[in-house]
Amino acid sequence: MSKVIPLISKNCGKIRPTSVEDYVKAGGFAGLKKALKMKPTAIIDEVKKAKLMGRGGAGYPAGAKWQQLYEIEHTPKYIVCNADEGEPGTFKDKLLLEKDPLRVIEGMTIAGYVFGSQEGYIYIRGEYAAIQEVFRKAIDNAVKAGYLGDNILGTKTSFHLHVMTGAGAYVCGENSALLNSLEGKAGRPRVKPPHLAEVGLFQKPTLVNNVESFANIPTIIEIGAEKYLGYGTAESGGTKLVCLSGHVAKPGVYEVPFGLTIRDLIFDPELGGGLSGHKKLKIYHMGGQSGPCGFLSQLDTDYCYKALRAKGLSVGSGAIVVLDESVCVIDYLKCVTEFFIHESCGKCTPCREGNKQLYAILDKFSQGTATQDDYTQMKRLSELLAKGSFCGLGQAAATALNTCLQNLRSEFEAHIAGKCPAGVCFTKQESGE
Repeated sequence: MSKVIPLISKNCGKIRPTSVEDYVKAGGFAGLKKALKMKPTAIIDEVKKAKLMGRGGAGYPAGAKWQQLYEIEHTPKYIVCNADEGEPGTFKDKLLLEKDPLRVIEGMTIAGYVFGSQEGYIYIRGEYAAIQEVFRKAIDNAVKAGYLGDNILGTKTSFHLHVMTGAGAYVCGENSALLNSLEGKAGRPRVKPPHLAEVGLFQKPTLVNNVESFANIPTIIEIGAEKYLGYGTAESGGTKLVCLSGHVAKPGVYEVPFGLTIRDLIFDPELGGGLSGHKKLKIYHMGGQSGPCGFLSQLDTDYCYKALRAKGLSVGSGAIVVLDESVCVIDYLKCVTEFFIHESCGKCTPCREGNKQLYAILDKFSQGTATQDDYTQMKRLSELLAKGSFCGLGQAAATALNTCLQNLRSEFEAHIAGKCPAGVCFTKQESGE
């Protein structure tokens, strides 16, 4: 049986992305047509039964988020799609935005109908400039065909969709920072509560979901929650777009059912196909730079939200960066920390200064001057970031480091002793340079 199950990616590469005609021939807008004949509460019930977990990274149940917004009486309500895909190692939303934008539009339109929203916004990252044009053309074509805009398909439902963008700040991937950016403010996270469902865009109730989350909505409505749930596990419904990169033989985006193991994802010939070179697997970084590192002992963990969480891992954004034995863990963690130094908004001291101090200590390890006291200090600092930072960026910045400190202490001990297991560090000192 195939381990790749194209539910939401089935059109990618098979239709003209902006063609409504092609999309409809491929079964597109069937979910919207069905939804317009359903009660909004029935649609929310289907999303809840489907066990659709938010695909942006946090994994919050989409049905619970929809229910919360529906129960809020204030209007207008806004629909916002987070397409600020800035997590390194993650490129699955790009696939949908570029190859099947009408599916995302359909999912957002169904949400617009559920909440009686007249306006929706998709925030596409600045680096996806070409994709923004593709999406705008898809919107225009959907309006001309009657699937978007005023009186959709002859009903009283109207929904208008707008493409917005930012300047390329990673922190704008956080939903409240994204809304601030949409409003023309600095892209910095808000204090919560109040939650975005209550006080969101323009201080009004707002639904913010990820690209992949919205892309799943038409499928759930079309085939039903029970069938959709059957593709996944009891806790994680449906399929997941997984991004494989790094030292893997077949990098790319794969749509897989929940319940496969991490070993399947990396080594199965239909998926990652094993490692690209002749070296053995060392670690794999899951869910993006803000996610945990995984180790050989965890390879047989089921890929689903609950099972991964139980082992200290996470689905996150769906990224899996595979690293072989040629990689020095210290060097890799320096790259991760450098990324967060660059992307920190600077609002809070733990994140702004803590990441710089972590990098300085890691650099001592790579230079062969670190001591046991540095190891202890680094562990204390990483815990401080997680507990004291204002938003998820700082809170997750040291996640990869923490998992390596817990599971690969020998790597740090070796560097204290002046030995790099990968043979990367100390080469200049040893050669007299």
